[in-house]
Amino acid sequence: MQDSKSINKQPRRGFLQGLVATAAGVTLAAPAMAKPATSAATVHLDAAKWSPRNREMVAAMIARNGSASKNYSAKRKPYAVFDWDNTSIMNDCEEALLIYQINHLAFKLTPAEFSAVIRQNVPVGNFTADYKNAAGKVLDLESVCTDLDSDYAYLHANYKGMAGSRSLEEIMETPQFQDFRAKLYFLYEAVNDTHGVNVGYPWVIYFFANMTVAEVSALAEASNDANLGMGLSKIKFTSPASLPGVAGVITTSHFQGIRLCTEVATLMDTFRQNGIDVYVSTASLEDVVAVFATNPKYGYHVKRENVLGLRLEQNGDVYKNAYRKDWPLNWGPGKTVVIKRELVAKKGYGPVFVAGDSDGDYDMLRDFKETEIGLVVNRLKKGKIGELSKAAADAAKEANPRFLLQGRQESTGNWLPVETTLKLGKTAPALLG
Repeated sequence: MQDSKSINKQPRRGFLQGLVATAAGVTLAAPAMAKPATSAATVHLDAAKWSPRNREMVAAMIARNGSASKNYSAKRKPYAVFDWDNTSIMNDCEEALLIYQINHLAFKLTPAEFSAVIRQNVPVGNFTADYKNAAGKVLDLESVCTDLDSDYAYLHANYKGMAGSRSLEEIMETPQFQDFRAKLYFLYEAVNDTHGVNVGYPWVIYFFANMTVAEVSALAEASNDANLGMGLSKIKFTSPASLPGVAGVITTSHFQGIRLCTEVATLMDTFRQNGIDVYVSTASLEDVVAVFATNPKYGYHVKRENVLGLRLEQNGDVYKNAYRKDWPLNWGPGKTVVIKRELVAKKGYGPVFVAGDSDGDYDMLRDFKETEIGLVVNRLKKGKIGELSKAAADAAKEANPRFLLQGRQESTGNWLPVETTLKLGKTAPALLG
């Protein structure tokens, strides 16, 4: 509830908002205070973080569809669907977990099993031209995998968490570990960029083979907590010149750190307070994102059964290195398939609101006639999501835009009260990629 003191502070708050907007970029439409369509709707969206127009559009949508609307029916509850990585949080929790898994040698694979997994379902041959070693040679799958085989065999035989006796701190100082870290993350990037996410996204979760659901959940929580405490920065891994192997010296980079997106967490709470159910659709392993989305300490409060993502075959509660049979790859068109199968088939209608940030969200953002707003977190992307970003920019002055573009600052992970985004390492915000 707003008291008299907070009302008196409104002019100052508006002035400060103007300063933030000027620093971050120009809004697409003239700033205006959000005016909920009805006074009965309870909407808590931070004016310091939302583009004023987006905030107003979302508030009006809640008023039209939420429990304060005269047309609301609890038997036909509207619902919203959110992507997770780089939409509900800043950065990618699956990629962060891969680095955490590498840094802690958290694998339950024998050397023979590891050797099979790194090649599993990946076409042989060269990667794209961008994936070169320090000598300028374009690398291929087998040369990188051969070096990783050697590295992992050494680490497995020597690390006390596997078959050896040496501490993790000692192992991390070895050239074999440094080669392993650089080349395994290089391989992850090369597989995805060369062969696409249909190959790369299942491939990276095969590293959980032989672990229980509880073990992976604990690992995911530890990774989340560690990454939330890290600075947001681009870090590089270079394999040691003293151990060139077959592939030679390589360098790869990773955007380190994760941030909670409190704007999304608050929006989710606002939806629930207004009788609108909340779902998450992710292209990460479903159980990994469920740790983040459902654990109260992170503040999102999503129901476990409302998290939809990638799934692995299991032997009891132990993961296998096999994608779940008859379960769609929950990315791109697959997200629409899963929503239709798991939600539309049971409810009889599509989501009223969808939020995403990448090509993997393009289809679900536009495929349902019931969706009134598709919110695009602006990452200055090209491709299909770039088309929706442009559609949002072009509809800046429309009364009822289908798509909205929301800006953020990558150095902090915070949303900004504008549609433009300030990329990490840049000084000028931009509207489109």
